[in-house]
Amino acid sequence: MEETRVVLDKAGEFLPTSARAYEAVGGYTGLRKALADPDQIVEIIKASGLRGRGGAGFPTGLKMSFTKAAAADHKYVVCNADEGEPGTNKDRVIMEEVPHRLIEGMIIAALAVGADQGYIYLRAEYPHVKKVLEKALEDARQHGFLGTDILGSGFAFDIQLFIGAGAYVCGEETALLDSLEGKRGEPRVKPPYPGVAGLWGKPTLVNNVETLANLPAIMEHGPKWYRRLGTERFPGTKLFTLSGNITNPGVYEFPVGVTIRQLFEEVGGGCPNGKRLYAIQTGGASGNIIPASLLDTPLDPESCDGVGATFGAGDLMFMDETCCLLDVLENLTEFFVKESCGKCCPCREGNPQLLHLVRKFRHGTAQEGDLDLLVELGKAMTVGCLCGLGQMAPNPILSVVRFFPHVFAVNNAYAREVS
Repeated sequence: MEETRVVLDKAGEFLPTSARAYEAVGGYTGLRKALADPDQIVEIIKASGLRGRGGAGFPTGLKMSFTKAAAADHKYVVCNADEGEPGTNKDRVIMEEVPHRLIEGMIIAALAVGADQGYIYLRAEYPHVKKVLEKALEDARQHGFLGTDILGSGFAFDIQLFIGAGAYVCGEETALLDSLEGKRGEPRVKPPYPGVAGLWGKPTLVNNVETLANLPAIMEHGPKWYRRLGTERFPGTKLFTLSGNITNPGVYEFPVGVTIRQLFEEVGGGCPNGKRLYAIQTGGASGNIIPASLLDTPLDPESCDGVGATFGAGDLMFMDETCCLLDVLENLTEFFVKESCGKCCPCREGNPQLLHLVRKFRHGTAQEGDLDLLVELGKAMTVGCLCGLGQMAPNPILSVVRFFPHVFAVNNAYAREVS
């Protein structure tokens, strides 16, 4: 099954850090078109139907319009490259193989909203990517793509690289902004939203790496071309990370709407050693765990929502028949306990209690009422936590209760009776 590459177009065919090499394969064409008529950028992105690739799927053009309309002496474009979701590597691949596509996308975004400064917030665990981005940014400056007079247009914009401190919560955009300001990375209460009052209280456009890397192709080829790919409600391609018990793990780019089965069988090569597929975690560590019977689900947000899967950032972790789901849930919940910032009570107190209950089931010591308590607590967290970390942390557990009730039944006499 051949990939459809938009973001990763020409990746591996030129020196990644070289602006001229990128330009030689068609790079910065979208930027030149954007510079010719910057007032139309937001409308073009709206027409393309581009939605955020970081997990939330918010319409990118609409998000841009909020920052563009806000009046301020300074505006910012911030790239969220804090790819802390376990099992996700797509942004790393973009930054390593086509860093100038990200840079070009940030410049186009800055033109669209009227920003004069950009930041790339890079996770600390990517030291190699840091070196690549530093070289690419410096090369972009030397060749007039960043600075006080970009390509002789009079437009001034530069990008600074900022290294995070290893906190998963800083993947949440307002926690990321607090970290950029030198504060402890904790989510802010919203509203106001960053588009109106973000970094240092100024209007700030915050977008994921993959989202920004889509902008050059849209500006170069136009929104109608872009809409030929993907689905009506979620146009374009998506980078999917395949991991777990699969023969060919990796990051692959396909149109939104490709099925899980196509990625599993035709791209991933199925489970190694002749093992049978048992479960798939969709959408990352906080995504739902679904049975192999849902392999034919198209990967778009609406189709995933319809069957109880998670589209998220496009991560798929495959688990074969030897996998113990209670072990998986314990591992995931330990992660969320460790990474909770502790700002809100439902997350700070809820995650340790979820872990306590999961361990009771895993060790066969659960009592009558524990399953009900596990579900009740999980549902309360999905609505009561301040940010997405806490709201989504119970999802793996709740999905296993839904799709694999026997996992709890074999460890709990009460669950056996009610299942």
